[in-house]
Amino acid sequence: MDVDFIFKVAAIGIIVAVLNQLLIRSGREEQAMMTTLAGLIVVLMMIVQQISTLFGTIKSIFGL
Repeated sequence: MDVDFIFKVAAIGIIVAVLNQLLIRSGREEQAMMTTLAGLIVVLMMIVQQISTLFGTIKSIFGL
């Protein structure tokens, strides 16, 4: 795992948190929830790609 990956996840988290607070303060709780869910899905997709790379590396190491 690269340090850049951790920074990307942290940046997405900060952006989603700021948007969430702005939307809640303006009375748009539904959009705030959708923004949070979208950020979560983006991060989960990034993690799934990293896990896929990990499994590919393990398969090549052990020759499976």
